[in-house]
Formats: sequence, structure tokens, C-alpha cells
Amino acid sequence: MAVTNAASLTIAEMREFAGFTAAEQRYIRRSLDIGLSRCDAFRIWGRTQGETAAIRSQYVAYQELKALRGAIPHESGFDAIESFIGKITRVAAFDLAQERIECFSAFRFLYERLLGPDARPWLPSAFCAAAALPQIRPERRKMLLQSLSEAAATAPGWSDRAPSFFPEFIEEVAA
Repeated sequence: MAVTNAASLTIAEMREFAGFTAAEQRYIRRSLDIGLSRCDAFRIWGRTQGETAAIRSQYVAYQELKALRGAIPHESGFDAIESFIGKITRVAAFDLAQERIECFSAFRFLYERLLGPDARPWLPSAFCAAAALPQIRPERRKMLLQSLSEAAATAPGWSDRAPSFFPEFIEEVAA
């Protein structure tokens, strides 16, 4: 029964990923390669000088991820919040400013994998903080903030189940 549940949850994650735009899917895969050190992102994703420069910037921005993974606040107090929210907002703002993530669902999907399930309760706050920054164009800011559903913003609890589907780059096969 546990295997069936795990398989159906993985399929649900795959379906969710399939519902994202092609640009979101590509950005999520590239971001996971960079953030989880899965491969040489320059070789796989750097098709142009512009993309190579963006990948270099993303490597720099993602240097915070290791510290963030170890700094996720677990207590209900306010002591550890400042440093965590400040850092995650900076990284999230970088991702949102790339204009490849179109909605909170894609953001959540990416960050659950970059930071792990313990970050889930913090993702709506990080998303709102980053999306509301003046570095994000006003019309884009509006679109991003409207993508956060009331249910996600006010969830009474969060799953601690680790994500099981981590999308990867797939080379096109010659027909």
C-alpha cells in the first residue's frame, strides 16, 4: 500500500510539473541542476552568451542555498526568522526577476526541491516578499501576487513528505 501511495504522489508531482509552461519547466530543470549541483549547467543549458551569463549569475545567487537548508526555522518563535526570510527573499527575488517563473505553484515546486519539505511553511512568505519588491516590474508583480491562492496563503498545516519527482534535462532524440 505504501508503494502505491508513493507512486501516486510521484505521478501527481509529474502532472503538476507538466502543467507548467515550457519556460517554467526549463527554468525549474536548470535551477535544480544548479542548486543541487547535479551537472555542469553551462554545458547543458548555456546555448547563448546571454544564457551563460544568466547561469553564472544563478550560481552566485544560489550560493545561499546550503546555508538556507540549515537555517530553516523550526520553532514557533521569531528569533530565527530574520536571517532566513532575508536570505530566501534575496534568492527568490533573483528567480522571479528572471521572468521564467509565472506563478506561486511553479515557485513552490522549485523551492520544495531546492530546500526540502521543511521550507514549505515559509514559501508563501518568501514568494510574497520577493514578488512585492520594486525590482520586479509592476505588471509582473501584480500577476505573481495574484497567483498565490488563498488556500496556499492560509494553509493550516504543511506536509513533511519529501518531493519524489526531480525533473531533469532530456536530450532530444533525432527522429
